[in-house]
Amino acid sequence: MSRILIVEDEAIIRTALRRLLERHGYEVSEAGCVDEALALEPRGFDLVISDLRLPGEPGTDLIEQAAPVPVLIMTSYASMRSAVESLKQGAVDYVAKPFDHDELLETVARVLHQQSAHRAPPPDVTDAGGSRQQMIGECPAMQAVYTRIRKTAPADVTVLIQGESGTGKELVARAIHQQSQRIHAPLICVNCAAIPETLIESELFGHEKGAFTGASAARTGLVEAADGGTLFLDEIGELPLDAQARLLRVLQEGEIRRIGSVETRHVDVRLIAATHRDLRALSKTGEFRLDLYYRLNVMQIDLPPLREREDDILLIAEVLLEKACRRHRRDGLRLSRAARREIRDYPWPGNVRELENALERGVILAEGHLIHPDDLGLNPSPVTQLRSVIEPRPMPADQARDEEGDDEEDLSLEDYFQHFVLEHQDHMSETELAQKLGISRKCLWERRQRLGIPRKKQARRSNA
Repeated sequence: MSRILIVEDEAIIRTALRRLLERHGYEVSEAGCVDEALALEPRGFDLVISDLRLPGEPGTDLIEQAAPVPVLIMTSYASMRSAVESLKQGAVDYVAKPFDHDELLETVARVLHQQSAHRAPPPDVTDAGGSRQQMIGECPAMQAVYTRIRKTAPADVTVLIQGESGTGKELVARAIHQQSQRIHAPLICVNCAAIPETLIESELFGHEKGAFTGASAARTGLVEAADGGTLFLDEIGELPLDAQARLLRVLQEGEIRRIGSVETRHVDVRLIAATHRDLRALSKTGEFRLDLYYRLNVMQIDLPPLREREDDILLIAEVLLEKACRRHRRDGLRLSRAARREIRDYPWPGNVRELENALERGVILAEGHLIHPDDLGLNPSPVTQLRSVIEPRPMPADQARDEEGDDEEDLSLEDYFQHFVLEHQDHMSETELAQKLGISRKCLWERRQRLGIPRKKQARRSNA
């Protein structure tokens, strides 16, 4: 069911439009101005229908705020020039008031259909254990990743995946391989950081018997084992320079030579590399070959960190929690509201891998049917620390079961800010307060002024 946000200051028009859309199967929310619309987080909807003239800011202000969600502008016949201007600013279309019901419904259906056609579906991936799963995420950054995977996979070019540790780089590599023409050939995954520097050339390129001490038999390297298929080199920034030179020859000539051999072998391998480091910066310091970087960076895919995927975090958490519950046979466990808030606010330096570990801890440690923040074992962010100052401790599991349906009132961040400053300003300096809150001193002063929290005057020292 598509979700539509109506932004209209005239209640009669707003109500009539809502009823019309609901009768045709849409889920509808309402707002009377731009500020109210922003409070409802317009990016969570499939379409925004906004009047052009609203109290305060015009409806066109939502075009940028709601992106990539399309905004359909409503305007009167007397304001057609303004409607054209709204199209230039990025509105998907406009409808004139008083609007014809059939025409409006047709426009809404067309816009939603175009939007769904442009949205790339998450690819299905078979993981290392052989189980089929779908990549998770609907935010704009992940939509860009899905589109890049779909276009890159059949092209059989070298791919460089960049992203922080734990963002799912291997999952992307598997998706590319499984959508490529090499799907029936092997995918060989290698973590360059996990192999000792003295062994990595032997592991990648193989060796002949007697090539070095301990080489009691000839061995096929991983590059040769991937012949006809795909080789995924994770953390390629850790590859030693000698191995980089050998790898460059594989990419340029399609040739390898085992250590201790004079024979050259031809291989047909598609290379996918991944790193959390800046390879261009490493090339300037001599730690990574610049010519290899250019060979690798034919097509680049940037994976966003989890902290930039706010709309996806809880969705990912629910999927990972379900898997953890199955592994530990603890069906029915759920995240408490406080735990969900902590997951949403935590910065996740370890990304999805850290989230998965936290949920695993929660499943193991939870004593009732709810997982609370203490069970997750996270170091809370400044926002979460502020909340913990004034939020009550989680109630016992038996009481939570009775009251889990009750709504909790969420205090705003301004409330947390005010409470924290008033409680700690007597024994903390402005610099210390700002550091604890994770903001600058200038921002602290501005918020004091806006909220009417005077800075406590320090007693002047008497001159001797």
